[in-house]
Amino acid sequence: MSNGEAGNISLRLLLVEDNPDDEALVLRAIRKGGFNVEHTRVDNREDLLEALKSDDWQIVLSDYQMPEFNGLAALNVVKSRNKDLPFIIVSGTIGEEVAVEAMRNGAQDYLMKDNLTRLVPAIRRELSDADERNALRQARETLRYQALYDEVTSLPNRWLLRDRIGQALAFARNKENNVAVLFLDLDRFKNINDTLGHNVGDMLLKSVACRLKESLFERDTLARLGGDDYIILLTDLPDKKVAEKVAKRLLDSFKRPFIIHEKEIYVDCSIGIAHYPENGDDVDVLIKHAESAMYYAKEQGRNNIQLSSEEIQTATAQRFEIENDLRVAIKASQLRVFYQPQFSLPDGKITGIEALVRWQHPSHGLIPPDKFIPVAEETGLIIPLGEWVLRNAIADMQKMRELGCQPGRIAINLSARQLYHVDTPGMLESVLKDAGIGTDVLEIEITESGIMQNPERAEANLKQMKEMGVSISIDDFGTGYSSLAYLKRFPIDTLKIDKSFVRDITFDKGDATLVQTVIAMAEALQLRVIAEGIETQEQHDYLARFGCDEGQGYMYARPMPCDDLIGFFRDKECA
Repeated sequence: MSNGEAGNISLRLLLVEDNPDDEALVLRAIRKGGFNVEHTRVDNREDLLEALKSDDWQIVLSDYQMPEFNGLAALNVVKSRNKDLPFIIVSGTIGEEVAVEAMRNGAQDYLMKDNLTRLVPAIRRELSDADERNALRQARETLRYQALYDEVTSLPNRWLLRDRIGQALAFARNKENNVAVLFLDLDRFKNINDTLGHNVGDMLLKSVACRLKESLFERDTLARLGGDDYIILLTDLPDKKVAEKVAKRLLDSFKRPFIIHEKEIYVDCSIGIAHYPENGDDVDVLIKHAESAMYYAKEQGRNNIQLSSEEIQTATAQRFEIENDLRVAIKASQLRVFYQPQFSLPDGKITGIEALVRWQHPSHGLIPPDKFIPVAEETGLIIPLGEWVLRNAIADMQKMRELGCQPGRIAINLSARQLYHVDTPGMLESVLKDAGIGTDVLEIEITESGIMQNPERAEANLKQMKEMGVSISIDDFGTGYSSLAYLKRFPIDTLKIDKSFVRDITFDKGDATLVQTVIAMAEALQLRVIAEGIETQEQHDYLARFGCDEGQGYMYARPMPCDDLIGFFRDKECA
C-alpha cells in the first residue's frame, strides 16, 4: 500500500489483544481514519504462530501486557518467522523503559490506548515504509536472480554453475567420488538464427532446456553458458560409464523435432565429456577440457559424443590457433585462390574453371582447405572469407580476359552459412557490378547436404540469384539426402558427381549404377552433369559413354594459381 489520502483503503491487520473492548477501541480509531479493516485477534503464542502462517497481513498491532503473553514475546515470534511486518505496540500500561526496549528489539512505534491520535498517521507511515522495503527487497532479489540465472532459459548461468562445480569438487575430494562435466553445443544453431530469426532461436533454446531436463535427475545441474552452449554437472558417479550413458540419452532426445510456432525444427548436438579427477581438479580446467572434447565431436562430423583426452587437447589447441591465424590471414592477404579447369568430355574443350581457396601460412606453409574451412564455417569467418574469394576470383577473371584467355564460366563454392545469409545475393550482385562483369559468367556451387539444412530459405535465396542470371550447381551430389522432388523445386543448372563415386566407377557396380542414375536423372531434368576427380582415361571414357557432359580432375589439370592458369590456357591454344 502506498501513502496518500486514506479513503476506503483496505488494511489487513493482525491484532494481538486479550480485551475485546480495547479491540473495538483500536478498530474504531482506524476505521475513522479511512481504513476498511480486515483483522484477526489473537492473545497467545500458539494462535499468533497459526495466524502468521498467512502472508496476507500488512501490519501487527500488539498490546503489551496480557495475562499469558506480552508485546515483547509477540515481537520475537514475528521476527522468528522472518516476517517483515510493521509492529506497533498499543498499550495502556507500557512504561518508557519497556517502550525503549521494544524499539531496540524491532518495534516500529508505541502508543498509549488513552491517546490514539497518532495511530492512523503511524499506520500510514509504516505501510509506506514497508512498501519501500518490499520494493527494495524485490529489486535485490531480481538483481541476484539476474546475476545467477540465464535470462532466456531461466537455467543457472556460468557464475552459479562455477559455484556448484566448485562445491561438487570439494565434496568429491573428501569422499573420493567421481564428477563429470558435459559440454553440449547445438549443431549449426547459427543457421537457425540467420534464417528463422533470433526470436525463434530463443524459443528453441528454451525448448532445448526443457528437453534436456527431461533426461536428467533433480540432483544434476543443467546450466546455459550463453549462445547455444549448455553444461551438465553430474556428481557422485559410481564410474565414468554413467556420464556416457547420460550423454547418449541426451543425444537421443534430439531425434524428435522441436515444435516452434507449429513448425517442426530438427537440430542435433555435439557433446564433450570431462571427468574429475582424470581430466582436471579445477572448475575452469574441467569446463575447458569438456569444451575441447565437444569441438572435437564437431570435427568428427557433429551429432556425437567425445571423451576428453590429451590428443583432443592438442587438436583443440591447434584449432584455436587456426582460428586466430585465419582472422589475420584474411586481413593480411595470406590466402590464395587456385583454379581447376573444367572440360567438355566429348571434345576436350575448356568450359569453365572452379575457384578454390588455399592458405599460405607464413609458418606452416600451405594449409589445405579441410583444415580451415570447417573452422571458418563454425566461427562465421566464412562470410568475409567467401566475399574475399569472390572478389579476387572476379579480378583474376578480368586479368585472364585482358590477356586473351577465355575461361568460360567461373564456379565459386558457397557454404550453407553463406547460402542462408540474408546479404549474400546482394553481395554477389554488388561484386559483379563493381567489376563490370555480367552475372552469366558466375556459377554458385552448393553442397547437397548444405542445401537441405533449410530448404525453404535455400530456395528463396537461390531463386533470387537465379533471377540475377547466376547459374546454380549442386556440388558433391550423391553424398546427401535430397530427393527428386526437392531437385525439381530448386533452380538448379548443374549436378556435380562426387569424386568418391568416380574413383571406383570402372569396377564397383554400385558406384557405376549410381552414376548412371544421376546422369539419366539430370538428362530428364535438362541439367548439365560434371564429374569430379577424374584421374584416368578409363574413368573419362566410362563417363563419356553414359552421357556425362563435363569433368575435372588430375587427369586434365591440378588446381593452380592464376598466372599458371594463364600459361595453361596459352599452352592449350598452341597445342
